[in-house]
Amino acid sequence: MVRKADIYIIIPAYNEENSIELVINDIPKDIIKEIIVVDNNSDDNTSIIAKNAGAIVLGEKNQGYGLACLKGIEYLKNIAEESDIIVFIDADYSDFPEQIPQLVAPILLGNAELVIGSRNLGTKEKGSMTFQQIFGNWLATKLIKWLYGAVFTDLGPFRAIKYGALIGLEMCDKTYGWTVEMQIKAVKNKLKYIEIPVDYRNRIGKSKISGTLKGTLLAGYKIITTIFKYK
Repeated sequence: MVRKADIYIIIPAYNEENSIELVINDIPKDIIKEIIVVDNNSDDNTSIIAKNAGAIVLGEKNQGYGLACLKGIEYLKNIAEESDIIVFIDADYSDFPEQIPQLVAPILLGNAELVIGSRNLGTKEKGSMTFQQIFGNWLATKLIKWLYGAVFTDLGPFRAIKYGALIGLEMCDKTYGWTVEMQIKAVKNKLKYIEIPVDYRNRIGKSKISGTLKGTLLAGYKIITTIFKYK
């Protein structure tokens, strides 16, 4: 008898006390094994609220989006099996957790090993993405197509991947290059990948990346250098 795949959610979170409960509450619990919130050294009540909402809460004192994701993966190494599915979603309530079933469906059907939730294929609320985010996504996906021959429309953080495939990618980026590293390594490792439309709304609170000039510049630089790094 083939074992049914378990689905785990990893949510990196830094000072998201106003949104984390909403994200957790909207996740369809009937198909989820565990929700893992990685508190990335918050100085608010993110951890307490996440725990009270029913999530497993891990701490990662060294700040960095990639580091938080790696912490979640480390936790799963003693639990998850190769056929299981890992979903990454942000803690700011900009994504729609209720779309998780659509996101994981191609993997469950055997049609993909990696599914990217594309905001550009879905419906975006006005103002939900800044000009620099839109331009950065356009530039990055064009470079990926030029250098690797792979077609993507987005580097969106809302994504699902088979656990065995994820471990095989040997992810290592600690900061802003996490999503693009995964997509490039997926191409180089010949994973079956697709994009599906997902909706996107204005986040709760101010973005730590696109909400500041420094964050925007650092993220842009890291994404571009990551794209060339693996060529």
